Amino acid sequence: MLGEDTQTVEQEGGSLLAQISNEFVTMQKDYWGLGPVQAKSYMMDDLLLVVMRGGTTRAERTMLDFDRQDLVRDFRQSFENEMSKILTDKVERLTGRRVLTYQSQILFDPDIVAELFVFDKSADGGAAEIVATAEGQLRDRPHGEIHDDRGAAKGPDAQPPPTS
Repeated sequence: MLGEDTQTVEQEGGSLLAQISNEFVTMQKDYWGLGPVQAKSYMMDDLLLVVMRGGTTRAERTMLDFDRQDLVRDFRQSFENEMSKILTDKVERLTGRRVLTYQSQILFDPDIVAELFVFDKSADGGAAEIVATAEGQLRDRPHGEIHDDRGAAKGPDAQPPPTS
């Protein structure tokens, strides 16, 4: 019985994490015009971490080539500050938990954006949910991925679209 409960929680937890990752890929594409090539979400206790790889714009890449990481980081931080309500509202809707605070950071070489959310409380599922979520995160590949205009996945691990 405990194994079945853990399996159900793991499936629901994995599904939630995949949904969060996919929503963040979509939002990045919608608001930036370009999204990450992959994303994966991690949740433990009262923390949610969304890690997105790739997705710097052509203009940002040009500024990085001019060794202006400071300008790219400053603009990204300003943009994320303005987006915080939209992002936290989305996370609260998906998780059913209240976000106390949120922070975003961009790293270069490799390009990684990390979004950290702190909830008002830990998950209600107890130890089984924590174990199931951790097991799902260790086993799963990145959840979110960006697609081109034809619906084909892009990125280093992209699979070709199915043929009819």
